[in-house]
Amino acid sequence: MFDLVIRGGEVIDGTGSAPFAADVAVDDGRIVAVGPNLGDGAEVIDATGRAVTPGIVDIHTHYDGQVTWDSLLEPSSAHGVTTVAVGNCGVGFAPVAPGREQWLVQLMEGVEDIPGTSLYEGITWGWESFPQYLDALERERWTMDVATFVPHGPIRGYVMGDRGAKNEPATSIDTEAMATLVREAIEAGAFGFSTSRTIGHRAADGNPVPGSYASAAELHAIADAIAAGGGGLFESAPAALEGGFADQPVDEVRLLAELTRRTGLQATYLLLQNRLEPQMWCRQLETTWAENRAGARLVAQVAGRPFGVLVGFASYHPFLRRPTFRRLAATLSFDELVAELMRSEVRDAILAEADLPVDESVRFDTFPETIMENIDRLYPLGDNVDYEPAPERAISAMALSSGVDPLRLIYDLCCENDGRAYLLLPYFGYADGDHEALREMMLAPDTVLGLADGGAHVRMICDASQPTSMLTHWVRDRTRGPRLELALAVKRQTSETAALLGLDDRGVVAVGKRADLNVIDLAGLRLHKPRPVDDLPAGGRRILQDATGYAATIVAGTVTRRHGVDTGARPGRLLRAH
Repeated sequence: MFDLVIRGGEVIDGTGSAPFAADVAVDDGRIVAVGPNLGDGAEVIDATGRAVTPGIVDIHTHYDGQVTWDSLLEPSSAHGVTTVAVGNCGVGFAPVAPGREQWLVQLMEGVEDIPGTSLYEGITWGWESFPQYLDALERERWTMDVATFVPHGPIRGYVMGDRGAKNEPATSIDTEAMATLVREAIEAGAFGFSTSRTIGHRAADGNPVPGSYASAAELHAIADAIAAGGGGLFESAPAALEGGFADQPVDEVRLLAELTRRTGLQATYLLLQNRLEPQMWCRQLETTWAENRAGARLVAQVAGRPFGVLVGFASYHPFLRRPTFRRLAATLSFDELVAELMRSEVRDAILAEADLPVDESVRFDTFPETIMENIDRLYPLGDNVDYEPAPERAISAMALSSGVDPLRLIYDLCCENDGRAYLLLPYFGYADGDHEALREMMLAPDTVLGLADGGAHVRMICDASQPTSMLTHWVRDRTRGPRLELALAVKRQTSETAALLGLDDRGVVAVGKRADLNVIDLAGLRLHKPRPVDDLPAGGRRILQDATGYAATIVAGTVTRRHGVDTGARPGRLLRAH
């Protein structure tokens, strides 16, 4: 008798091969048989009419703080994810010099929009070095496995202090010390190193992430340290049209290419369509292909959804600086605030007011202008969430056709769903008003699916639900262009992402592989509308997004979610690369 048998399902095995009917048997956390008419199990899951896939391997999350207080790891755990990587974009919480914890918190708060109060309240510090951080995580238990990157920002801040925080040039002594720490982290089990070079990534104090202007010599020294420590992935959030330099994104690709050729490492960089230069991503990919033909090892990390902001009363919206709104928000709970905002006299007062002056000390205080400047790109998300809205769904078009003032229309739409409705403002990946650029990126050679950003931008987005929209929107529901084959959509977020991390024990439904699996009702799979929840430490708010249709999610042979409900099982562990 097996520990677990998944019976009668259609296996999409993660390799890109055609689906096939088979049972899957599990013993001791491993797949031990795949085929027809397997024997009984201590537990049997009836997968008749359902798909059996590998668990999702999400290579780009920001749960660095959350892993220390939250064993559930939502939102990702609700969307079939069984392995995550943290430490992306050059930010994280180790190494940390004694007394510098607050600096790392404001760095993460600024870059990834995670409430600092929640991080202060939630993290139980107990480490200084990166290996000590890994030792602390090894004592934790989660619904999924966790891999780590060692981030550039904390490394630079640890070695250089305020000089590193302010992005001053590193001396040769600084560089040698950073390389030593990176090698130490890789030897302890980090899967690679991450850096950010985009000026959009700024700490709460306004400074760009440490490492944003790092010299090629500094990056090459760190790459040498990764190689000396046993190897790993080099990840970059690259400079993108910073300061109007149109060739900078391509130059960043060439810098990484030279680094990989010299060290033999593999590098991945984040690739998004920027509406300032909508075709720049094509140049970056063409450069990637040319460099790879010349011996480089580059992989562009692309997204399956546009990246932007969810606009609403529970998030950021055009009324943030209206005097009446600010007065009410300062004293009322969210439920009380919504009740007031629904009153017609309050609505009329807010709409009639002028904005208060921008307060530079308040994060995102300029959002009202940003939103109103982009009403031709602002769309109601709707109850049946639509991440590829047609042009006539834009606020500007809807206001014109109905003869309603755009600002009043936004207010009324925000009032829907008891004041918890959201509008979609896509910044990246939607310059053409559809998903064709995203589709071309996902189909292109030398790309990998990532950028779901679980745990980050918690009041702005919930892109951690990307695995579900890959199966609903891209495979089944898309109407404004070609869809993706089911086998490819599964492969892109299982075996391919596992391989990039160097995890050869998962991502495929095959004998000997780790039993990280999903049983999915593809016909009934549904992505629900986002919802605000004030459940972070210190009452911090975040956006969660539920899904219906996951009959079971299994980690190391243990069912962690059944019909969308957490079972309480915590088989997830820290992964070490070496």
